[in-house]
Amino acid sequence: MPHFLLKLIPPRPSFIQDMTKEEILIMQQHAAYAKEMADKGIALVFGPVADPAGAWGLGIVECDDESGVKAFIENDPVIRSNIGAEYKVFPMIRAMVAKGIRKDV
Repeated sequence: MPHFLLKLIPPRPSFIQDMTKEEILIMQQHAAYAKEMADKGIALVFGPVADPAGAWGLGIVECDDESGVKAFIENDPVIRSNIGAEYKVFPMIRAMVAKGIRKDV
């Protein structure tokens, strides 16, 4: 099954340091969504990256095709909220997944 690297770009470089109360609630919903997708075996890795230029989110997802990735993104509360965050999607050429990460391995 194909794998995709997702880069979640926040609405501003300082986002992780200066989120509003509303943005914190949205990010909590986003984390719950990522956990739900991890429990379903779709999101294999998900979390923030401490980039000196500004933190961003990393996801490695396993979907049947690009339409599955599109649905994953469209259903993410951080995207539905329209706060200005966006995903960049990179199809992986090949992925070696550690035993025990995927439910079918």
